[in-house]
Amino acid sequence: MSDDRFYYDFIVAGFGGQGVLIIGNLLAYAAMKEGKCVTYLPVYGVEMRGGTANCTVVISSRQIGSPVVGRPHAALVMNLPSLIKYGPLILPDGLLFVNSSLIEPKEACRKDIENFFIPVNEIAIDHGNPKLANMIALGAFNQKTKLVQMTSLFESLEKVLDERYHHLIPSNIEAIEIGAEFARKNISPPAR
Repeated sequence: MSDDRFYYDFIVAGFGGQGVLIIGNLLAYAAMKEGKCVTYLPVYGVEMRGGTANCTVVISSRQIGSPVVGRPHAALVMNLPSLIKYGPLILPDGLLFVNSSLIEPKEACRKDIENFFIPVNEIAIDHGNPKLANMIALGAFNQKTKLVQMTSLFESLEKVLDERYHHLIPSNIEAIEIGAEFARKNISPPAR
């Protein structure tokens, strides 16, 4: 990301309780830690857990005019309603990152974008903690996009997670690494 004109925006969306806001918050905080300009805009329904939740993140090498993202470069969607809402908004040649545990690949039908499918729920269950599906998604998404250094994500966990969850930081790091490893093995590197 040495380009002095770098700009990338994306939406992370799913049900409340899937940890989508933490994904966006960690990426934003890690980018800020690396000296990039960042906006992070969380949105969630009044229902919270089980309702809808999404956030938009903009990472840039220059000042950002608005945190509002109408046509994102990418969307990381954790459930079908999020795919239906945000999939059509992705810019041509953009990236659609799909939780294939809850979304059938046939539902993602755009041919003008890159579609990546990762069964984050199954991977989390296979590794003993279904609550870490969001961290697996985060690791895979960041491995694909290379938005921030993995070490920046790890170091940001302490700032983003509430202190009562700090004892879970090692398992969160492990889940991020598992997601990144899945991406390395199953997703071609980004074309930049």
